[in-house]
Amino acid sequence: MLERLHDQGLRAEHAYMAGFVSIGLSFTSWFLSKHMERAGIDRADRWGIFVGEWAPTFFAIGNGLRTYEK
Repeated sequence: MLERLHDQGLRAEHAYMAGFVSIGLSFTSWFLSKHMERAGIDRADRWGIFVGEWAPTFFAIGNGLRTYEK
């Protein structure tokens, strides 16, 4: 799968950037949910955690793609 992604032009830097963006989105989704929804802090925490779980996946994909770039 990683080889196919690399062949289609995806580079490790793209995956790393997506990881950092997802960290920012995690905080943003938590903050907005906390302040704009009436569902309470529990729902805001779930949104933040849900989006925050994407970052390690993107970083792992970036590490895998890095092996094809060497």
